[in-house]
Amino acid sequence: MTTARGDDPWTEVGDRVFVRRYRFYDQDIVAVLGDGGEVLLVDTRSSPAQAREILDDLRTLGAGPVTVVVNTHGHYDHVFGNAQLRPAPIWGHERCKVMIESTGEQQLAAVRAQVAELAPELTEVVLDPPDQLFSDTATVDLGGREIRLAYLGRGHTDNDIVVSIPDADVLCAGDLLENGAPPFFGDGYPMDWPATVEAMLAMVGERTVVVPGHGDHAGLGFVRSQLEAFRSIASLASRVDAGELDLDSAIALAPFPAAAAREPIERGVAQLRGELEVEATP
Repeated sequence: MTTARGDDPWTEVGDRVFVRRYRFYDQDIVAVLGDGGEVLLVDTRSSPAQAREILDDLRTLGAGPVTVVVNTHGHYDHVFGNAQLRPAPIWGHERCKVMIESTGEQQLAAVRAQVAELAPELTEVVLDPPDQLFSDTATVDLGGREIRLAYLGRGHTDNDIVVSIPDADVLCAGDLLENGAPPFFGDGYPMDWPATVEAMLAMVGERTVVVPGHGDHAGLGFVRSQLEAFRSIASLASRVDAGELDLDSAIALAPFPAAAAREPIERGVAQLRGELEVEATP
C-alpha cells in the first residue's frame, strides 16, 4: 500500500534495514534500527518539509527518534533536511562539509530557479553540514550493530561515501549508483568513477542488497552493469582527448542517451586536461 503522496512503503531489505522510495526524484532513504531502538538515517532529502515527512513515515515502523544521520554526499537532495534531524550527530566525508559550506547557497539558488514546486519549502532551509567527519573510513556503533562508512574515491562528487551494514548484507551506494536513469555527472569525475565502483564491487557479495541513491534496490549484477557504463564513458573521453574520436561520434557510442552522454564525456575530457582540478579548488 502506498502513501497519499504516491511513495512506496518501507521495504525491509535486510535485518532491520528499511528502504523507502520517495517519488520525488525517485529517491531512496534508508533507515537502520539498532538493537536498543536506535535509528540511523541515511540522507535527509531536499527540504525541511521532506525531512519531516521522513520522520512521520518512520513512525509507521514503530521507530524512536533518529539517533544518527549519515550524509552520502553534499548535494541538496541529500542534505537540505539535515537541520530537522538535530540534535542527532551527522556523519559525512570531510569534503561533504566543505561542499555544503562552499556551494550550499549556490545550490539553494539553483534549485529555487529550476524546481518551482520546491521553492516555497526552501525558505526554511538551514545549511547544516555533517559534524562527524572522516577521510577514509569510520565505524558507527548503532546499539550493538556495526555500521561501516567508507570513502572509495571520487565519482558522482569528490565526497561520496558508501554505508555498509555487514550483519544484514546491505550496502547503501548513494549517488555513486543510480537505477533506472543515467547518473548525474554535473559535479562528477568520470575518469575516477570506474575505480571507485570497482572498489565498491569488492564489498558486494552474491547476496548483498545494493541500495542506490535513486531507483530500485538491486544486487551484484546491477553494480557490474553500472561499472561497465562508467568504464565506457571513461574510454570514450580518453579517445576524444587523444583525437581518435570527435565529441559527437563519442556521444553516439555512449551507454546513455545522447542528451545524458554529452556532459560526462565533456567532463571526462576536462578531467584529463586538468581542468576539473582547478574547478575543485576552494
